[in-house]
Amino acid sequence: MTTLQQKNPTVKNAILLAVALAIGLAISLAPAPGSLVSTIVNAVDPGTTKPSYPASMHSGAPGMAALGVMAFALVLWITEALPFHITGLLALIFLTLLKVGKYKEIISTGFGNDIVVFFIGVLVITAFITKSGLGKRISVVILSITGNSTKAILFGFLAAGVILSMWITDMAVAAMLMPLARAILQEEGCKPKESNFGKALMISVAWGALIGGIGTPAGTGANPIALQFLANMAGIRLSFLDWMLYGVPSALLILPVAWVVLLMFFPPEMKNLKVSKAQLKAELKAMPPMNSEEKITLFVFASTILIWIATPLIEGPLGMVIEISMPALLAACLFFMPGMSKSKWKDIEGEIDWAGILLIVSGISLGTYLYKTGVAEWLAITLLGRIGDVPLFLQLFLVTLGVCLLKVVFSSNSVTATILIPLIIGLGKATGIDVTGITLAAGLTTSLAFILVTTTPTNVIPFNTGYFSIKDMAKAGLVLTVGASLVIAVVFMTISGIKGGF
Repeated sequence: MTTLQQKNPTVKNAILLAVALAIGLAISLAPAPGSLVSTIVNAVDPGTTKPSYPASMHSGAPGMAALGVMAFALVLWITEALPFHITGLLALIFLTLLKVGKYKEIISTGFGNDIVVFFIGVLVITAFITKSGLGKRISVVILSITGNSTKAILFGFLAAGVILSMWITDMAVAAMLMPLARAILQEEGCKPKESNFGKALMISVAWGALIGGIGTPAGTGANPIALQFLANMAGIRLSFLDWMLYGVPSALLILPVAWVVLLMFFPPEMKNLKVSKAQLKAELKAMPPMNSEEKITLFVFASTILIWIATPLIEGPLGMVIEISMPALLAACLFFMPGMSKSKWKDIEGEIDWAGILLIVSGISLGTYLYKTGVAEWLAITLLGRIGDVPLFLQLFLVTLGVCLLKVVFSSNSVTATILIPLIIGLGKATGIDVTGITLAAGLTTSLAFILVTTTPTNVIPFNTGYFSIKDMAKAGLVLTVGASLVIAVVFMTISGIKGGF
């Protein structure tokens, strides 16, 4: 390789960095549109007369600066001109330099989030599953059921994620499935960023969990927020089963669409795994009994899952809120109790992907300040403000598509619901369109973050393995976003037609 060839990537990345800076600065320094200023000044908290945004935001300048930083980060995240976590950290610096917020507050918004602890706990659990041999054993069991067809395995992981995530938080489901997927890929010798099967399987870990989350109100924190806003702002009370009537069919129909999209963008390089189905069954029978290390790991892993599932039942008797990070942190600590495991901390600490943690930390901070400056609400109004001018099917499609696209600027499903659901209820009331239909459709899609890795921790969990890039998820995610929006619109039209309304 010549010196010039070696320099080309450096030159290319330097140019991309310059372009990202130019775009970011151009947006940041541009005058705020009158519509942005009007949105910020006139916005009030739902059910009150209290202004939504402080006077310091009313000029729109902080909002434009936050939007510019987001544009800068998006260019670099998609092109990967810089390491993704470095881009995120730069975004935090630029938010400070452009006076969007105070440095300590910007940093604490992300680094003070318990998601950091959750990831550390999950990565410790994952390391023990791999090192103990439990991951290998479970993957053999799964493969003995699905067979050695790569397409069937991919569908199986999507289906498992969808079913589990209807009842367990999507982050927890991704945390369960990721080490199993990685065990299969490592056994097959699939190389990160090179193997199409590796890309598809790891993306399926995130997508299955996200899709299943729309099935029931318990699937993700954004769902009960939507139900609460409907009750408080529109006087419409929907039951658990009312939600499931639309959510479950939508999730089950998006599942095959996601499978087709993954196969279309990442056709597996091999039709079958190296071993035959008969060999897989023979391998399962020939495996020795579980050793003590595997049993301890399985006990801790299963106990963690059980606590995640049973959290709503045990919070009351305990008189406390159990955050999702608490079981993960407890599990990580249990492994190091006397007599529990032969592995030492020094054997495990190298398995923790600090870059992935920095990515989600910076994403949370950036998304929060897009919300605090009013830009997120302005974008929602800009995209969805004329929704009442089109037929009902297009209303449903455009609302779901708009929410999915706006999810790019948010780092939390709950924040997405908190911002968009009141806005959509207000739009429904103002335009006379069916409030229940479009709000429920929007509520279903606040967690469908198929495009950008940084918009939900669920995506970061499999992304940490290094098997796919931000660009990989973005290009396939855009197509699935359109497909999922169409599916939800069709489901809502069909069921409302049968019921005679929403």
